[in-house]
Amino acid sequence: MAALPPLTAVRAFEAVARHLSFTRAAEELGMTQAAVSYQIRILEERVGAPLFLRKPRQIALSETGARLAPDVGNAFDMLRDAFADSRGQIDGMLRISSVPTFASHWLAANIGLFQLANPEIAVRVESSAHLVDFGAEEFDVGIRATSKPQEGMVWHLLLKAEFAPMMSPKLIEDYEVREPADLLRVPQITPDDPWLCTWLELAGLTMPAAANRPFSRLGSQTLEVAAAIAGRGLAMVTPAFYSDEVASGRLVQPFDILGWDGHGYYLTYPEARRNSPKIKAFRDWIVPATAGLRTRQG
Repeated sequence: MAALPPLTAVRAFEAVARHLSFTRAAEELGMTQAAVSYQIRILEERVGAPLFLRKPRQIALSETGARLAPDVGNAFDMLRDAFADSRGQIDGMLRISSVPTFASHWLAANIGLFQLANPEIAVRVESSAHLVDFGAEEFDVGIRATSKPQEGMVWHLLLKAEFAPMMSPKLIEDYEVREPADLLRVPQITPDDPWLCTWLELAGLTMPAAANRPFSRLGSQTLEVAAAIAGRGLAMVTPAFYSDEVASGRLVQPFDILGWDGHGYYLTYPEARRNSPKIKAFRDWIVPATAGLRTRQG
């Protein structure tokens, strides 16, 4: 069996190849930049070829480095995942990072069913709109809204991010909303919302130029729906999340027209961890649990 190169040198190569930066790799590894460069030289001597092309103010992988980088990166991913699984088996914890809208309007109400079915697995849910770096953050799975799933990850569609105008019953009455064109007279919580422009086009209408006036940008469907229920204006949101508000009469979707720009809510996790028992248990629960939402969307 051929001897392995020094692990410290391989670690340095993986970090530099991932960041394409000696400085950022050194910061991540807690080493000086000179020490990282030294480890790269050791590895280059071992393989007998340069691993990086050094250019003014930037570096690039050489042909040899480009061949090595994917396999080395995958090997470190497998190591991280093996230790993460070991930690998870010891503490029985499934760590979920979810976008706020899905977390507050579906996951929070249903995660207890997963725990009842899997009492040996504790769950920690964190709400964040940021993409998960599974190599650097201690999360097992993510739930993200995207139109372009990232390569190298497993993605399961949970729900299409369809959208439609929704508002309070009083607002519909006050503005006598009977047909889509009537919406042009209704105050809009976010006047330049691209979803609104797309929806109006589906209804055969054109969005007029926004008046030169200040307006609020609330930044999440949860806040926009709260404003809509309070009668502040129409909100462009995903109706599937608000069936309870509609059933209670606090919110109305006045028209059946639904827009969709290709975005969806996805369960995602690294390919190398697809057979992790706790990830498999969560996947096998949440995909069927959201099937009714997808069926109603068609």
